[in-house]
Amino acid sequence: MELTFYKYQGTGNDFIMIDNRDLTFPKADTKLVAHLCDRKFGVGADGLILLEEHPEFDFEMVYYNSDGNQSSMCGNGGRCLVAFAKKLNWIKNKAIFFAIDGLHHATVSNEGIVSLQMRDVLSINKMDNAVFLDTGSPHHVELRENLENLNVKEAGAVIRYSDTYIAKGTNVNFVEQISDSNFAVRTYERGVEDETLSCGTGVTAVALAMFATQKTESKSVDLKVMGGTLNVSFEPINTGFKNIFLTGPAQFVFKGIFKLA
Repeated sequence: MELTFYKYQGTGNDFIMIDNRDLTFPKADTKLVAHLCDRKFGVGADGLILLEEHPEFDFEMVYYNSDGNQSSMCGNGGRCLVAFAKKLNWIKNKAIFFAIDGLHHATVSNEGIVSLQMRDVLSINKMDNAVFLDTGSPHHVELRENLENLNVKEAGAVIRYSDTYIAKGTNVNFVEQISDSNFAVRTYERGVEDETLSCGTGVTAVALAMFATQKTESKSVDLKVMGGTLNVSFEPINTGFKNIFLTGPAQFVFKGIFKLA
């Protein structure tokens, strides 16, 4: 059996995209997903995403981490999937799709800039030296100095597997302020168990956390990640936020065929 796939990346966060509208992909085969995502023996990616039909909306997003398990929402993955749907001529420049955390509205330009509406965030947990919130995936946000020289894999794993998050785990974001509305971010992602070049739900969490802790007064924040720059805009409400948009490039890399044993 041959499997046609497409490779996409959003600020260095890379994904295997599969058109599964015919529902032929073996979705329960976690070993296959992990093998495809393996950078030495497979295609190589931070995650794998299936595009499927939905009875009410433009399409459905099914997301797997690189460990082969289905996971919570992925912001950059969602942006890349919108660009993929446009490439397939399934949508034009707008989309409404269903993901594990609910409905998402998105727009995509002809230049490949995708703006994705994220779920509302209704509460934020402020701790002594960090902030925890769920932007479709759980995120720990913590300010650090000398971010460029931080061992993110080591420091992130300590927090991810700490007693605070032992039940479900968390993604971990380390942040350094550049200016009032500009922050540098490095992220340790659970499921990948390593640093990724970018994390969409992560930078969304950082933007909201920096506003909530009065590190910025701007409702439009630029986030510098290892793979480029993303923007997060939002509207504060009561104890949370609505109209949250994650915006940045989503680019096609290549198309290939993988022969299944």
